[in-house]
Amino acid sequence: MPDRSPIRGLQHSLRRGLADEVHARPSPALNTPSRATYLAVLIDASERRDELEHLRALCGRFQVEPPDAASTHFSAQLDSLTMTWERHGEFSAYTFTMNGLSPTPFSEPPTMLLPQGWVATLPGRVLVAAHAKLVKAQAAEFDAGFLAAHFGGNIVVGSLVGEGAGSVYSDFRIHDDGFSRFLLVDVSFTARQAGRMMQRLFEIENYRMMALLALPVAREQAAKLPEMEAALASITADIAAHPHNDESLLEGITSLAAQVERALAATQYRFSACRAYGELVQTRITELRERRLPGVQPMGEFMTRRFLPAVATCISVSNRLQGLSERVARASGLLSTRVDIAREQQNQALLVSMDRRAKMQLRLQQTVEGLSVVAIVYYAAGLVALATKALKTSGLPVEPDLAAGLSIPILAALVLLATRRARRLAYGKNPRP
Repeated sequence: MPDRSPIRGLQHSLRRGLADEVHARPSPALNTPSRATYLAVLIDASERRDELEHLRALCGRFQVEPPDAASTHFSAQLDSLTMTWERHGEFSAYTFTMNGLSPTPFSEPPTMLLPQGWVATLPGRVLVAAHAKLVKAQAAEFDAGFLAAHFGGNIVVGSLVGEGAGSVYSDFRIHDDGFSRFLLVDVSFTARQAGRMMQRLFEIENYRMMALLALPVAREQAAKLPEMEAALASITADIAAHPHNDESLLEGITSLAAQVERALAATQYRFSACRAYGELVQTRITELRERRLPGVQPMGEFMTRRFLPAVATCISVSNRLQGLSERVARASGLLSTRVDIAREQQNQALLVSMDRRAKMQLRLQQTVEGLSVVAIVYYAAGLVALATKALKTSGLPVEPDLAAGLSIPILAALVLLATRRARRLAYGKNPRP
């Protein structure tokens, strides 16, 4: 059908891609009963090519069309197994789902249908591995033995979700097989609603772990912060107590500033990611629309008591580093200003000294010039006397002594005029006084 849209030629080149972004990662539709396995793998940029090749090998094994190199989301039906792959900034997520239940809880996960060794050779490092099962509601669902069979007797958290359309349970522990576990009980879920709930549970676990990657970094920096804060306090005290040791203090505060900035550069990405992932955990918990079950701690309350304090620790350390950087910058600016003022005062004193020496040199020069005028007049008058004596000897009626005496004022005036002209040529039209 021809495109008759009146805005076809006016559309922004990115419009369709941006509009389709909200549909890029649809939630799966799950039938009850079913089971799922979720893997979140931290992967470096250098491993992306290997990841794609690994995924293509799996598609080739099941004879399905593989994703292209630009794909960030891919879904495929691998016989009775449904696979979804998502590429994120720091990690890639794999979700495998299939209908039916295993003979005993979590004993036969969907990954058992994958080629042997495929999961073990995934490029990257597994951060999250979780099994989930979706079962129909039954009278025994709140029984302690029922939950103990699924979670090995661990303390379980859970709640009604979806305004009572179902319930979810987990112990948020890694079991002997290396996987954590989630149990969804279907009261009145639609297939899409069940898929969204399971996806949210997996994302809560994933984002929780991604956020907590900042915790070891925060603990490491928290151990170093007191030393850096004490160093700044010492330097600040020395700035006030030792006003004549500015150069040494400036060197010390520059070294401290470099140390703080190095710590900020090494940690701020991780701390910023912690904030973002922590907010995503809270958002996903809100989307569960929890209602309390008798005798069971809700997931939101569990995260508030166990997870948010860790996030708060990371944020606190990040804020302390930022605050320390700002205080170091202020102290450095204060010290630099004081050093600049001291240097300016030294420069002014040097200029005053130079000006004083210049005036002394001028006075000395003027004195020398005065003596030079006297000497020149003296020798010039002597020459006049010699010349008049020669004239007298030749018979002219002249008095050498009188001529020499009368020539002195004239010679002095001429020498002074010549000296002033020379000074004017040397210093310009406005000679220094």
